[in-house]
Amino acid sequence: MGSMTIGAKYKTTIKDPGTPGILRMNDDRFTFTPNDPRSAMKFNVDFRTIKGHKFNKVEGNKAALLNLSKEDKAGGYIFEFDNVGNRDLCRDFVARVLGKHQGTVPPRPTVAPENSVASAALEQLSVAEVERRVKLLREDSELQKLHKKFVLGNILQESEFWATRKNLLDDEANKRSKQRAGFKNSLVDIKPTTDGRTNKVTFQITPEMIHQIFAEKPAVRRAYLDYVPKKMVETRFWEKYCRAEYLFRTKNTAAATAEAAGDEELAIFLKNDDILAKEAKLKIKRVDPTLDMEADTGDDYIHLPDHGIHRDGNKETIDADSELARRTLSQDLNRHAAVVLEGRSLDVESTDPKTLAEALARSKKEPPSTSIDDDANHERLVKVARMTEIEDLQAPRSLPYAPLCIKDPREYFDSQQANALRSLGGSNDGRKARTCSLSTEEAFHHLMDQMSSIKVNKLNCPIIQSDMALKVLNELNEGISRSRRLNLKNPQEGLLGQLPQHTRDELMDHWTAIQELLRHFWSSYPITSAVLYNKVQRVKEAMTQIYQKLQLIKESAQPDVRHEISRLVKPMTQALDAAFNHDLEQQQKSSKTGNRHNGF
Repeated sequence: MGSMTIGAKYKTTIKDPGTPGILRMNDDRFTFTPNDPRSAMKFNVDFRTIKGHKFNKVEGNKAALLNLSKEDKAGGYIFEFDNVGNRDLCRDFVARVLGKHQGTVPPRPTVAPENSVASAALEQLSVAEVERRVKLLREDSELQKLHKKFVLGNILQESEFWATRKNLLDDEANKRSKQRAGFKNSLVDIKPTTDGRTNKVTFQITPEMIHQIFAEKPAVRRAYLDYVPKKMVETRFWEKYCRAEYLFRTKNTAAATAEAAGDEELAIFLKNDDILAKEAKLKIKRVDPTLDMEADTGDDYIHLPDHGIHRDGNKETIDADSELARRTLSQDLNRHAAVVLEGRSLDVESTDPKTLAEALARSKKEPPSTSIDDDANHERLVKVARMTEIEDLQAPRSLPYAPLCIKDPREYFDSQQANALRSLGGSNDGRKARTCSLSTEEAFHHLMDQMSSIKVNKLNCPIIQSDMALKVLNELNEGISRSRRLNLKNPQEGLLGQLPQHTRDELMDHWTAIQELLRHFWSSYPITSAVLYNKVQRVKEAMTQIYQKLQLIKESAQPDVRHEISRLVKPMTQALDAAFNHDLEQQQKSSKTGNRHNGF
């Protein structure tokens, strides 16, 4: 039956947003591998446990769904696809597999080594490569027809079909922009809206804002992974976060302290970010120790009365006794600038907050161990010693050298050149002695005689024959003129334009299929394995069926277009005959030697 690999979303219920991943199916079972390796939605199911399948009618903005129901009536497996075409491909494949297991469709013989090779190839596919294949099939209807005819028809394996289209996959990969869009330059500002009638405060958070919050505030990201959905639902979590932001805006320290004392979950958002504090300590250790950062803390005058930064209409000051007021505008700007400069380090395009939080947590480096800290301290001490040294008291670090003294440069270089030539076997003056009995005048006359003979006798061995070159040039000009005249005429007056529409489409489909089959047929020779031998047999069977269909088209054609159809079919049958004759010759050679075809 072959195999299939396609991108899909697994849904536990119809309303479930779904888990994106890769769906792989073969004759016996189907597997689902989520894109997120930490996700638990991973399974390997035998088709014998599947009773039937259902699919919905896609209208408007409805998603294309496929439901595989179990035998024990304990639910099923619901998959959502990007479009109807991909869903229908999987639906047809499942129908054939279930028909085989239930006895309604006779199973086709398969070759065990070939299936093992195909399965091994499927395991090596990356998610990006599968997505590129699905996109090519979705955008190219002709390619989708070939894939459905040959791969789903068990004529070619998935890997064999795509092996001849690596250029398309590479082009699709190169089309993708290497530059990822970063975060916006503006700060995440969650401004509430107030309802005047009910005095209700409403906050609106978008997926982009959630991504930026997780990147700028690691403590919030950690709290999300710890609390959602184990201790609270996602809506409740963001309500707590927005409440903490509201308290920060109002600058009501007493109210914030009172609420934090009675609500442990709210207190998480009101405390300072311990993860950022650890990162700041590590950065301070790498700063030049000769800089006294403590002496500059009072230069901004923020600690003095009537000084501070105005933000949201309020004056921002620092209260050393309060933990709630230590988050200043400068800190927010510096943290946001660091995140913007760092850029998006993830390839995850999902809008699911949990997926984003897990991906960000994996991308961040772990804190250094004690040994690494010791090495950093040692490096810091060495840096201190090197930067505080007095240059006048240090020994010179440059290597000693002996000055070169040359009294006569010409004598020095001439003697060096003579010694080099003498070592190569030359004379003292560097010139090799040659004996010649011709004078200058005699040599000149000899050269003139050679040139005169070439002018009179021409070249004895011309590169091309002039008459043959003229003949080829005339044939090329005639062919170019004929093609130009045909292109300028009405397309309906051509050979294809004289045929009925359905006949023309059928011939074009057959010609495309013949090209695909011949490409795989000739690339399989010489046959060196059982896999190639079985592949050639399947390709030959498909070519034989097309050959019979072409003959049927010629015989059933109307008398007025039968001649035109024969002219179109002739190059197709000639290409197929060449392949059949080659295979017959190989069989005759193997029969004479008494071995199986090509040793298999």
